[in-house]
Amino acid sequence: MKPKEQPVIWFQTASCSGCSVSVLNTVSPSIKNVLVDEVVPGTHVNLRFHPTVMAGQGEPALEVLEETAVHKKGKYVLVVEGAIPTGEEGAFGSVGEREETPIPMTEQVENLARDALAVVALGSCAAYGGIPAAAPNPTRAMGVQEFLAARDLKTPVINVPGCPTHPDWFVGTLSHLLLFGPFQPEELDEIGRPKAFYGKLIHDNCPRRAYFEVGKFAKHFGEEGCLYELGCRGPITYADCPLRHWNGGANWCIDSGSPCIGCVEPDFFDLVPLYERLGEESILVLRRDAETSKLRVGRWEAE
Repeated sequence: MKPKEQPVIWFQTASCSGCSVSVLNTVSPSIKNVLVDEVVPGTHVNLRFHPTVMAGQGEPALEVLEETAVHKKGKYVLVVEGAIPTGEEGAFGSVGEREETPIPMTEQVENLARDALAVVALGSCAAYGGIPAAAPNPTRAMGVQEFLAARDLKTPVINVPGCPTHPDWFVGTLSHLLLFGPFQPEELDEIGRPKAFYGKLIHDNCPRRAYFEVGKFAKHFGEEGCLYELGCRGPITYADCPLRHWNGGANWCIDSGSPCIGCVEPDFFDLVPLYERLGEESILVLRRDAETSKLRVGRWEAE
């Protein structure tokens, strides 16, 4: 029996392609398993467009992009990697041309997202704006969720942040979409991240938590102790890094002696300089306004 094909469009905007590199290095399943085999029983991923890895280029590749949006309407998953540069009517980024006129990334993302089954905002740039949106943000870059909300598009958005994102977080999110369809509200946190991966506070599972409890703080890199004084953002960062690890389970930031930099959280790059101690007055997060459903910046409240 021929497996069902799930069309996927992977669209890159203002990014470094680091999330593509991370996902390509997925271990179990391997990227071959994801793209060639049935990633879930009876369903095969049909990656129809990915600027970094596809062999096609130019007009033929863009025709596949447009054909998918038209003929697979409401059936394809749109993966966006990178922030959306909205300044100067989208003049800071374009993909393709129409009658020799560049097509802004803003227009492409809006058109592709409108008829997608769901949008996966892959990486912190796509989720929140990330490094492209860091102050002073001359391109007025923003995350996909904020961008679509400003255009009153209701397509479900799943944020899978990280700088880069862990390959398991993406593969797990994609598998959920293939098995069950779009996420239910209770399966996502208040800023649209799957609770399965972003539901645990790093601080609660940190191997150096005992040092924190007894007040033993490292003052210099390489010392024993909690890394909070060296800028660790574990107390405000929700991700399963301590349990999952990176590079095929080899290691992760804190086990390597580095503080958590909070790369899965909103404004991680603008919060305070890396490796400087956090103060509660500096901790900002995105919240969804209960009345307007729009994203806004609010103060972090300690539990």
